[in-house]
Amino acid sequence: MPKRRTAAVPLPAGWHNVTPRLIVRNARGLVAFLQSVFEAQGEFDDVRPSILRIGDSVVMVSEAGARPVATAFLYVYVNDVRATHRRGVDAGARAIEEPFDTGYGDVRGMIEDRWGNTWQIAMVQGGRHER
Repeated sequence: MPKRRTAAVPLPAGWHNVTPRLIVRNARGLVAFLQSVFEAQGEFDDVRPSILRIGDSVVMVSEAGARPVATAFLYVYVNDVRATHRRGVDAGARAIEEPFDTGYGDVRGMIEDRWGNTWQIAMVQGGRHER
C-alpha cells in the first residue's frame, strides 16, 4: 500500500491555520479598542493589515476600501471575563450579555463593539469544561 502524503501548511511562526481578519472603517480605532479591552499586543499599521496578538491567537485588522467592511462573531477566552467585559463597555461597546455561569464550565459575557463585531468573552470556571 503506498504511503499517503500529507501536504505541509506553511504558517508564520506562532500563527494558527485560521486567522480572523476584521475589515472596518477606522481600523486605527479598532486596534486601540482591542489593545484596551483585550490587552492585544501589536501596533496599528496603515500600509498593510495590523497584526495583533490576543493571548495565543492572531487577529488581523484592515481598513475598508479595497475590500468591503466585514464584521465577525468571535469567541475569546480571557483570564477575567468580568474585567474584560467591563473594559469593553467602558471603551464604548454595547453589552449584549452580562457575564454569567453557563453551566457547562464557561463563564461568559458578550459585547458588540462600535464596528459591529460581536465578542463572546469567556473563561473556564474551576478548571472544568464540558464540551
